[in-house]
Amino acid sequence: MPTRAEGNAGSGKTVCVTGAAGYIASWLVKLLLSRGYDVHGTVRHLGEEKTGHLRRLENASENLRLFQADLLDYDAMAAAIVGCQGVFHVATPVPSGILTDPELQMLGPAVTGTTNVLKAASAADAERVVVVSSMVAVEINPKDWPQGKIRDESCWSDKEFCRSNESWYPVAKIAAEAAALEYGRATGLRVVTLNPALVFAPLLQPTINTSSQFLIYFLKGGPDETRDKLWHIVDVRDVADALLLLYEAPEATGRHICAPHFITARELLGLLKNMYPGYPCIAEESIRDMDHPAPMTSGKLEKLGWSSRPLRETITDTVEFCREAGFLEDGDGDDTPCRFPPLLNKV
Repeated sequence: MPTRAEGNAGSGKTVCVTGAAGYIASWLVKLLLSRGYDVHGTVRHLGEEKTGHLRRLENASENLRLFQADLLDYDAMAAAIVGCQGVFHVATPVPSGILTDPELQMLGPAVTGTTNVLKAASAADAERVVVVSSMVAVEINPKDWPQGKIRDESCWSDKEFCRSNESWYPVAKIAAEAAALEYGRATGLRVVTLNPALVFAPLLQPTINTSSQFLIYFLKGGPDETRDKLWHIVDVRDVADALLLLYEAPEATGRHICAPHFITARELLGLLKNMYPGYPCIAEESIRDMDHPAPMTSGKLEKLGWSSRPLRETITDTVEFCREAGFLEDGDGDDTPCRFPPLLNKV
């Protein structure tokens, strides 16, 4: 029996993917095209460097149309979404450096951009909007949540705690997801959200992303301290499957955690040393102790029929890709040390 994610369920349907050139979105576009959907993809730049990998996907020449659109430009987003039966809102601002004005640079764009997408979807009479949130909207110091209680979709990160720590990415994801769900309640638009964990697996786009930098740092080593955090991990291909499932499953409602594997930093280091003994890896002494809360559960998503790859398969595929792409090599004459992604020390 084919699952919902198999066959050509999308034949005759048009959907929009925002931020189509990004890591998760690129894999989603690939999956949608393989399932017979016509895809409108929004990107900030239409040049070959940013979009070539999308244009080269199977069926892209016939069924992919790219739109240059900024999340804060409602008219541009509406032009991309008109004629679409569904919308996948994947685009999100990710800080690349120190924020001088978090409200202006990150928080406003996250919420206003999401609202623009939802309003455009309403205007286009879209049947469903799937919004990509994050595990950071679930797991960070949730109020009144017992330490040993498994974290499910009713668990929300403490936005004010994140704000006090100047953890602006979690603040933005919490605010944007809450705004999306509230918009759905207020207007009747069918809005569902997905909360992925740390996402690994090969890249389709040419530039390295934050989660891959995380794994590269563990393998190459460097001067930064990290915490012995309980990391939840998911394969990007499984995230794409989950997003399509949430669009196609009529019974899907509300939030959905997508975090099938959990492992502490020390356990991950041990696994990588065992799997890849030829790499220096980070020093065990650079991992600071910390308490571990109860893990998150993906049970709600699994009840819809979703499943995930084994963790070792995901790690193997990610490392092999990074090796072939040259991301694990030291640059000639480059004495700059490998660094742990600052964003991930804030979550």
